[in-house]
Amino acid sequence: AQELRRLRPDVILIEGPPEADALLEHVPGLEPPVALLAYDQAAPSRAAIWPFAVFSPEWQALRYAAAHGIPVRFCDLPAAHTLALDEPDTDHEESRVRVDPLSVLAEAAGYDDAERWWDDVIEQRRDGGPSPFPAIAEAMVAVRAELAPDPETEREARREAHMRKVLRATLCAGYERIAVVCGAWHVPALLDLPPATADTRLLRGLAKTKVAATWIPWTHGRLAAATGYRAGVRSPGWYHHLFTVPDRPVERWLTEAARQLRDNDQPVSSSHVIEAVRLCEALAALRGRPLPGLEEIADATSAVLCEGAELRARLVHDAMVVGERLGTVPPTTPTVPLQRDLALHQKRLRLKPEALERELVLDLREERDRERSALLHRLNLLGIPWGTRTRDSVRSRGTFRETWTLRWEPEYDIAVIEASRWGTTVTAAATACVHDRAQHADLPTLTSLLEDSLLADLPEAVTGTVAQLAQRAAEDTDIQRLMRALPPLARSARYGNVRRFDAKALRTIATELLSRICAGLALAVTGLSDDAATAVTTDIDTTHTAVILLGGDAETEWLDTLEAVAPRENIPGRISGRIHRILYDSGRLTADTLHQRLSQISSPGTPPDRTAAWIEGFVANNGLLLVHDTALLTLIDRWLTSLNESAFITVLPLLRRTFGSFQPAERRAIAQHVIHGSLDGHTPDQPVDTQQAAPAVATVATLLGLPTHP
Repeated sequence: AQELRRLRPDVILIEGPPEADALLEHVPGLEPPVALLAYDQAAPSRAAIWPFAVFSPEWQALRYAAAHGIPVRFCDLPAAHTLALDEPDTDHEESRVRVDPLSVLAEAAGYDDAERWWDDVIEQRRDGGPSPFPAIAEAMVAVRAELAPDPETEREARREAHMRKVLRATLCAGYERIAVVCGAWHVPALLDLPPATADTRLLRGLAKTKVAATWIPWTHGRLAAATGYRAGVRSPGWYHHLFTVPDRPVERWLTEAARQLRDNDQPVSSSHVIEAVRLCEALAALRGRPLPGLEEIADATSAVLCEGAELRARLVHDAMVVGERLGTVPPTTPTVPLQRDLALHQKRLRLKPEALERELVLDLREERDRERSALLHRLNLLGIPWGTRTRDSVRSRGTFRETWTLRWEPEYDIAVIEASRWGTTVTAAATACVHDRAQHADLPTLTSLLEDSLLADLPEAVTGTVAQLAQRAAEDTDIQRLMRALPPLARSARYGNVRRFDAKALRTIATELLSRICAGLALAVTGLSDDAATAVTTDIDTTHTAVILLGGDAETEWLDTLEAVAPRENIPGRISGRIHRILYDSGRLTADTLHQRLSQISSPGTPPDRTAAWIEGFVANNGLLLVHDTALLTLIDRWLTSLNESAFITVLPLLRRTFGSFQPAERRAIAQHVIHGSLDGHTPDQPVDTQQAAPAVATVATLLGLPTHP
C-alpha cells in the first residue's frame, strides 16, 4: 500500500483471471476475506479460486485502484484456458522439484523458517526505510537463475507468456507508470520483455471452455497453510491483526488474549498483560528480531498470562492465530438463480451463514422453525451440508424437536452453483434431485430418500418416490433389503403428521413389506455364517423397532412370525438368542419357557460356541437383565462352570465380547452375585483358593498403594 502511494501508477495489473475484470465494480462493497471464483458453466465442479484477505497485496491494489479511479485489470492466463486444459497444479515431470524461493533465501540468511525470515525482513520493516521491492526482485532473479532458469511447467510458461502479452498491450496503450502485482517468482520473467513471437506461439491453439466468474465469501481458515492451500500462511489471524492494528499490535494482541481467558473464567489482570509485553520485547531483543513476532507472543502468553499452563495457552493462541472470520459480498454480485433464492431464504428465516460452528434448536410446532428445518434438509439432499443433525442434549420423547450444528464452509458456494443444474430455487432443485436419485436407487436407499424428502417438505418428491417405492417393493425378493427398507418407511408413516403429510399410502406399503418379510424370514435366517448372522441380527433389531412404530396388526404379525421361528434348531445361535430376547421383552415368552429353552441350548449335546453365540444374541448390551434375573444368570453360570478347558477356551472370546458390552456397574453387580453365591440359592461348588489367589491380590494391592499382608 505504501509503495502504490509512492509510485502513483497510471494503471495496475494484477495476477489473476481476466474474466474477473467485469467484477471490479463490486470491489467497494466487498468485505474480505473473499475469493474470486471461476467455474466451467458446463461442469461447475471444475472451478478455480483466488482468495484475498485484507492483508493480501492484490486486495490492497484493488482497493487503491478503486479509491483513486485508476484502471486495473487482471493479467494471468484466462480461466477459460486453465479450466479447459484441466491440468493439475503440479509438475508433470517427476524429476523436477518445485522450488520454494523463500526457503532458499531464508536458509541463505541463516533462518530455518521461511515465514519468520519474511516477517523480519519485510513485514516488520520500520516506516521510512527504502522500498524493499528492488531487493526482492534482485533476490528472485538470482534464485531463479541458479535453481530454475526455465518455467517449472508448461502451465507456468503459458501463464508468464500471457502476463507479458498483457504488459505489452498496456505499454502500447500509452501507459507509462505501470504497477504489476504478482508473485515475486514471476518478476524475472516480466522485467525484460523478449520478442512477442515466442509467447504468441506458446499461446496459440489453447483449448477453451465457457467460464463464469463471481465473488464469494471466504474464510481465514481456508487461507491457512494447514488446510493444504499452497500459497497460504500459518497465521492469517496474526497478519490480519498486524495490518488492521498498526498502533501497538503486541499490546492489543495480548489484551485480546487476556479478554478471552477472562471469558473462560481464568484470572488475568492488567499487570499480567504488562509483564507479558515486557517479556515479548526482551525475547525479541535476545533473538535479534526487529520487533516481537508470533513466537515471542506465544511464549509470553504461555509463561505469563497462563502461568505455564501450555494447553490453556494453546487453545486461546490458536483461536487468535487463525482468527476465523467469514467475508461478505454485496447483493449485486453476479450469482446463479439458486444462490439468490438461497440468500432470500437465509435472510427471511434469519439463518446467517457463519464460519464458526453454532448450535440451532428447532421446535417444529413453530412455522418458522419448520421452514428452517425444511431448508436445511433440502440443502443436505443437494449435497450442501451446511447443517448437521446432532443428538439433542434435552431428552424428549416427541418428534417436534430438532438440534442442528451449523457451519458454513466456502466450498458450499461452489456446491450451490453445481446444484443449480437441478433448478433455479432450492425447492425445485431438491425435488428434481430426488426424482433423479430415485430412478437408480435400491429399495433401502429409496425408503431413506423418501424419509429425507418428507423431512424436507417436498410433496412432489414424496409423491414420485412413493410411486417408485410401490413398484420396487413388489419386485424385490431379498428379505434383508426389505428389512433395511422398512425402518425409514415406518418412521415416515408414523411421523408424517408432524410434517403435515397424509401417511396412509406409506403405511399401506410398510405393512405389505412386513408381510413379505414375515413370509420369508424363516428361510432367510437358515444356514447363515457368523458374519451374515451378525448382520441379520442387526436387521431384526431395526425391523422390530419399525414394527413397534407401526403397532396394531403389524406388531402382532411380526411377533407371531418370531414365535414360530424361535424353536427352530437350524438357525444361528446369535439370531435365535436375539429372537428369544424380543419375545421375552414383548411378553410372548414366559420366564419358565425361557429358562427351559436356555437349559436346552446349554445342554452338553449343544456345541459350546453355539451356546455362547445364543447368550450373546440374548443379552447383547444389556447386563441389567442378568442382574435382575438371577435364575437366568444361574443357568449361564452352571453352563460355564461345566465346560472343560478346551471348550472354555473356544467360547471365551465370545463371552468376553458379550460381557465387555455391559456397563461397569452391571458387571460389578453380576460379579457380586457370583462371589456371594446368591444365584438362586446356588452356592459355588468350590471355595475360593486364597493361597492361589494371594499373588494376584498382592499385585493389585501394590498397584492401589494398599498395605499387603501374608
